[in-house]
Amino acid sequence: MSIILICISCSVLFRSLTVVHFHAPWAPQCSQMNDVMAELAKEHKHTMFVKLEAEAVPEVSEKYEITSVPTFLLFKGGEKIDRVDGAHAPELTNKVQRLGSGGGGAARAGDVRKEDLNERLKRLINAAPCMLFMKGSPQEPRCGFSRQIVQILKDHNVQYSSFDILSDEEVRQGLKTYSNWPTYPQVYVSGELLGGLDIIKELVESGELENTFPKTVSLENRLKSLINKSPVMLFMKGNKEAAKCGFSRQILEIMNSAGVEYETFDILGDEEVRQGLKTYSNWPTFPQLYVKGELIGGLDIVKELKENGELASVLKGEN
Repeated sequence: MSIILICISCSVLFRSLTVVHFHAPWAPQCSQMNDVMAELAKEHKHTMFVKLEAEAVPEVSEKYEITSVPTFLLFKGGEKIDRVDGAHAPELTNKVQRLGSGGGGAARAGDVRKEDLNERLKRLINAAPCMLFMKGSPQEPRCGFSRQIVQILKDHNVQYSSFDILSDEEVRQGLKTYSNWPTYPQVYVSGELLGGLDIIKELVESGELENTFPKTVSLENRLKSLINKSPVMLFMKGNKEAAKCGFSRQILEIMNSAGVEYETFDILGDEEVRQGLKTYSNWPTFPQLYVKGELIGGLDIVKELKENGELASVLKGEN
């Protein structure tokens, strides 16, 4: 029997919380979270804490969609009831305290998952002033309705971000229930559902389309806004939880070890930002790190700052 099956069996047999840490020996943030787990184990005697090397159990990692380390799965009553992606000690601590107690354990796994999905949908809907949920991407629509709505938005110079529902079945099905709208594409403005293709066509015919969408912001102003979204902003391929290239993964490891709060932007999800930022910053590659609106540089610069012992002060804006 594999160790993950043993963990699940124990969570059924004893109805206790089991926390499984999927880690990698090369990732320093995993070592830090191991220390967090050790402290939690002292406080929560009835909770089982287990470590699994993600790359050593590829089938298990694939089954539970482990795409980055550290990732923590929480089991109770034989079911996965929650997860924490990334080195987020406060979040892990809160969930262990809540789910490990009698009161927290009363929640059903389905309820936890539904709550998590709704929170994720809310974040996606509010990811930009105008959000288009479609089949494919604006560059490559994968159905006629999505192709038509992209063309309409382009013709009327509407600035928007998009999400490919074909890439995520959970979002595709969940959004139908969340918005009570059974078809795609779906357009949201300021977090509120506007409608689908027919509604957009009606707005065009009535001449109301331009007044319905937020006023177009120039690319330069948009880039300035993104760069200053947080005191420390990292533009990368992927995000904190799942880097999508080796350079981005390396810079995440360095940033996580620096102990400074920062935000990320996934340039793979927005081609306009990806290309525009290269010109705006006169820096042709990614990742790119900004502190208080000023470009620091890419991976090589960050490595040099770390080796020279200057990284912490630079990230705090002291230099």
